[in-house]
Amino acid sequence: MEDAITIYVEQENGERVPVEAPTDMGLSVMEILKASEYDIPAICGGMAICATCHVEVLESGELPEPSDDEAFMLESLPHATENSRLSCQLRIGPALEGLVVRLKPEA
Repeated sequence: MEDAITIYVEQENGERVPVEAPTDMGLSVMEILKASEYDIPAICGGMAICATCHVEVLESGELPEPSDDEAFMLESLPHATENSRLSCQLRIGPALEGLVVRLKPEA
């Protein structure tokens, strides 16, 4: 696919599944994961107010800093790590080429 990047979703067994994502549609990582049939509830629809799209970033290039809203939501999660992000707040673009994430549980 032209104008696309590949991100990877690490499974529980360590396998990394590639997911192709178009860079020209303004989509978020959450939207790509949902379209790829990953179990991402995304109850708030990408507003950074529910944290049901929580992922742990295992490998990445330069990610943008979390917004205040995202940082607040991440601070409220008991299982968040320093590499936690809300996938709804990560916009697909060339800088995310090779991003590796692991889906995090809701509770």
